[in-house]
Amino acid sequence: MIEEGKKIILFDGVCNLCNDSINFVIKRDKKDIFRYASLQSEIGQRLLKERDIDISKIDSILLIDPSVAYYYKSTAALQIAKQLSGIYPLLSAFFIFPRFFRDWIYDIIAKNRYKWFGKKDACMIPTPELRALFIDQNT
Repeated sequence: MIEEGKKIILFDGVCNLCNDSINFVIKRDKKDIFRYASLQSEIGQRLLKERDIDISKIDSILLIDPSVAYYYKSTAALQIAKQLSGIYPLLSAFFIFPRFFRDWIYDIIAKNRYKWFGKKDACMIPTPELRALFIDQNT
């Protein structure tokens, strides 16, 4: 079972940028708000299917907030930043820009992420210390 009250970040498990972003979030999630799963994992696919989310529209990051539903693209990134320690909640100032504009920039980065940042052959395997933060197939 997924821990009650936790927000779930689904990410592209083979994308170097996405993996680095997850490591960045983990280090700054001082309130232990998030849990993680790759989009490619069984649990990731199940969470998408349960919410009737079209995977063809989600290819890099999705934030599932049990109290709201879900966010994707730039809105997901900004909602995640709002919860981090340090100055990162200030990034929510970018909400002043219309979503279509934010998503346009996001899409440029997402489209080129493998070319610019590289790609792994397989999804990231968390260290034993981080394993508890990841949702596995048995939850």
